Amino acid sequence: MKNMITPTLILAALLFAAVELPVQAQTKAPVPPRYKDVVGENPTADADIQVVTNYLNQLAAGNLDKAKMLLTDTYRGYGPAATDSATRDKVMAQWEQRYKTQLNRKVRFEGQTAFQVKTGRLRGNWVSTWGEYTFTDAGKTLKAPFQHIAHVTKGKIDVDRTYVDNLSLTLALGYKLTPPAATTAK
Repeated sequence: MKNMITPTLILAALLFAAVELPVQAQTKAPVPPRYKDVVGENPTADADIQVVTNYLNQLAAGNLDKAKMLLTDTYRGYGPAATDSATRDKVMAQWEQRYKTQLNRKVRFEGQTAFQVKTGRLRGNWVSTWGEYTFTDAGKTLKAPFQHIAHVTKGKIDVDRTYVDNLSLTLALGYKLTPPAATTAK
């Protein structure tokens, strides 16, 4: 019997090789956009910084009507937890409750910057503020470093997010952090 390579044998060998050998796609990793293509100078930086400064100062001063005028009707506030969000009216109500126990409120601004996001869902003019909120509660003076970032549209804040270290405030007020009881693996 002669060794004959038939078309069927060649086809079978090709199919076996195709199944057994890994397929390598020739795709390139996406190139991240350049910073200057995504973020730029805020053309209304000074005015937007003033809006945010006025808003934070009015909250600290207890002037809710003036603070509310610096927010849009559709305003959404987020933070300090990732899942926290509130409307304009809810934020004003939360501050009204704080005023009952927080005295001698002050805001100290440590830095502010304005920038513009050019594309995507965060598009628009933003103001980022670093500062410290100081107040007296239960006879103790408390200091809360914060980071606040606000999206400003037509002279009003429509979205903002505030980050505050609530744990340090809680501990300063005398609360204790108790870890959960240890569990044993079964």
